[in-house]
Amino acid sequence: MRVGGTSGLSLAERLTERLHRLTWRTPLHGMRLKGRYPLKLIAVPDDPVLGDAARGQALLAGQLGFRGETRATDTLDFARPDWSPAFDAYVHSFAWLRDLSSGATRADGATVAEGLMQRWLAAHGTKIEGAAWSPENWGRRILFWTAHAPLILSSTDLIYRSQVLNTLARGARHLDRSADKAAAGAPRVAAWCGVVAAGLLIPGGEPRQAFGEAGLTRALHTGLSEDGGVVSRSPAMLLDMIALLSTLRETYAARRLELPGVAESALARMVPALLGASHGDRALSSWQGGGPSTEAEVAAVIAASGIRTRPLRQSREWGYQRLAAGSAVLIVDAAPPPVARVVDGGCASTLAFEFSDGPVRIVVNCGGARAAVVQLPASLAEGLRTTAAHSTLTVGDSNSTAIHADGTLGRGVAEVELSRQESDAASRIEASHDGYVRRWGFKHRRQLLLTGDGRELRGEDALLPAGRKRNPGATAFAVRFHLGRGVQASATADGQAAILRLPGGALWQFRARGGALAIEESVWIDGEGRPVAIQQLVVGGEAPTGGAHISWVLKRAL
Repeated sequence: MRVGGTSGLSLAERLTERLHRLTWRTPLHGMRLKGRYPLKLIAVPDDPVLGDAARGQALLAGQLGFRGETRATDTLDFARPDWSPAFDAYVHSFAWLRDLSSGATRADGATVAEGLMQRWLAAHGTKIEGAAWSPENWGRRILFWTAHAPLILSSTDLIYRSQVLNTLARGARHLDRSADKAAAGAPRVAAWCGVVAAGLLIPGGEPRQAFGEAGLTRALHTGLSEDGGVVSRSPAMLLDMIALLSTLRETYAARRLELPGVAESALARMVPALLGASHGDRALSSWQGGGPSTEAEVAAVIAASGIRTRPLRQSREWGYQRLAAGSAVLIVDAAPPPVARVVDGGCASTLAFEFSDGPVRIVVNCGGARAAVVQLPASLAEGLRTTAAHSTLTVGDSNSTAIHADGTLGRGVAEVELSRQESDAASRIEASHDGYVRRWGFKHRRQLLLTGDGRELRGEDALLPAGRKRNPGATAFAVRFHLGRGVQASATADGQAAILRLPGGALWQFRARGGALAIEESVWIDGEGRPVAIQQLVVGGEAPTGGAHISWVLKRAL
């Protein structure tokens, strides 16, 4: 339901609104207005993104759950959190309101929402500290509180309602000062979306709206590349940013206003970039610590964006190259990792690829370093960031870009050279990186060729002498191909090939030259953040000082 305009306000209400306008930039701005009539929302926007109905129904049953972590709502202690950072963000952002709204009626959901809200206010409503008051969480919280106001403001208790609305206003004032302190990308965009939403929905907010729109413009400029990718190079973060702007657009719509052109333009660039990193099943490929998300989640965000477009095929800044032929999709990471200051938990994945045939993923990256369930051992989660956890070549069992003990990325890939050729008969990508030059004296060059019917993928991985470093002996290498869920590999009699049986019955053959082929265990993080046991093909060998060449082919046999 939307409530628009102020013409129906009483004289006292209009005076309250006028006082708020007059005190916007005076010392009274920091005071809480007290009196018979508390602050009101000018309108209640729709939430355009569907939530997870199963999580919403679990909330009705007294269980708050997210990515394998569950807490009983009646014993949830907001003041003494004993949960993971991902669960903490889910709780404090109030993202669970979207799930509750999707899985419960307003009457049933309001009882749960208001109970949790009262306890959150008691623990954090007046204490400006910790994760609960981070700019990102406040930005998201304002979006969720306003879009789901019927769930949290159905009570007839005027004291409770006043407390909610005054805390909302206090959070908006906090964001005015702190939004730019959030990390670049989705966190900062979320913070400024909160400022704008507060300006649109709290009476007297025109100055804040203008201030917030300027901040959002800066956040989009620093958080997005020209081709629509996010600076963290994470498709999962890009999906999040599309959801944020789509939600903000509904806030404007509730006031019968249009989303500013800079944000609309950003959405128009972001959606094709996201689709360019998606497979035939419309779920994401796994890059920079993110998992595939679920098909339903991706579809809900794309639908909310309202953007109908084709996938972006090539992008130098976003960094992902896409080839599609027949029912096959190839996605290649052809750029250096993101710089350390714009990403937490970046991955050394340069020149890795994912490959799918229709809805079946044949070759994947393990993914999920930041999306995995909390039950995953920390050592394994960190291992998911390594080059070996991606479908590419490793030298000396090392990373193409260093991963420091504190989690930041260090030296490694600084430059990627790329060329691309396309025709009806076949399309080819050739790329090389310098990540192994300093330590091992080799440049890694990868060539990938996809036939026009999508039934054959040919590749060559070469280690080419480069730089001044020369190791006197042979250097071990391994080219890894992590296989998708349900793909079963069996070696042929000559030991140089493997038959891949895909879910659904299709058969693909893999054959390699230039190294010994082995079939080993691996792990893949699915759309829910859960680890799934998979297999991997490993072509291993040793490179002399003159380098090495490994050629391989994936060909559909049935």
